[in-house]
Amino acid sequence: MPRNPDIPDAFDVYTVVVLRRPSDAPQMSDDQLDALQARHLAYRAELGRKGLIVVNGPFDEQSDPTYRGMSIFACDPAEAARLSDADPSVVAGRLAFDVMEWWVRADSLGFPLSDRTVGDRRSMPDE
Repeated sequence: MPRNPDIPDAFDVYTVVVLRRPSDAPQMSDDQLDALQARHLAYRAELGRKGLIVVNGPFDEQSDPTYRGMSIFACDPAEAARLSDADPSVVAGRLAFDVMEWWVRADSLGFPLSDRTVGDRRSMPDE
């Protein structure tokens, strides 16, 4: 059977973490939220300085307001989950996360601020 021309020969596979607000997030005062947000941002910035997070940021104008932000990690999903578990906002219960692999056509994304290779090059498995 001929190969489907709509399927790329190669993919770059990235580890993505989507942050979301759980329905049972604890209520906090404005001062507590400000302090927690500062710790959350500092933690994510440190992961960025270490090269573990390549890019991240908040969502806006999303169809589901529980989605809060997204990060692309330069590690496997298990390590991204371990690092996300230690995020102060996750520890406090204000954020939860989903980890997934995202397959995109090879060479369709670049990360010029990263000093390392991001993602794994893979081919679509034969069915």
